[in-house]
Amino acid sequence: MKHLTIAFVLATALATLGLTQPADAESANRFFFEGDMVRGEQAGAPGPFCVLTSQFKRLEKVVWRVRVVDSAGKPVDDKGLKSLVIELPDGQKIPAHYDRHPPPHLGPAADHFWSAVWIIPDDYPSGTFAYKVVATGTDGHSQTWQPFMMRPSQLTIAASSIEFKK
Repeated sequence: MKHLTIAFVLATALATLGLTQPADAESANRFFFEGDMVRGEQAGAPGPFCVLTSQFKRLEKVVWRVRVVDSAGKPVDDKGLKSLVIELPDGQKIPAHYDRHPPPHLGPAADHFWSAVWIIPDDYPSGTFAYKVVATGTDGHSQTWQPFMMRPSQLTIAASSIEFKK
């Protein structure tokens, strides 16, 4: 019993002195992600725009919307991250930008988050693709997030292209 009490007192003293920082420092570098995909606004393209979807046709604008929060639950903006990129399975890296939403021409700001935009090339393969979101902190620490590995959560590209109205 005496050894248990001494061990407890020693552990408490070490924690109080801050000698347990490696675990705390590790958790301070953790990022947590929320995100979705929407169809982006394009002149002449069929809508609706800014509606959640994971299914797109070639030539459509895919917009990834991502919120990153730290271990305290506070949003991480462009001052807290060095970069945020969407990685496609073919190796493409699509940079995201932190800004207000909706864009100014659509009304007052309702929120602020990261977004990445990609217009699907007309010759891009069709199918369902796994993508990753990689956040890199100002300290160089990177963390990756992936959506569920189920078809409805992944990026799906149809074997057809959208038609633009003039």
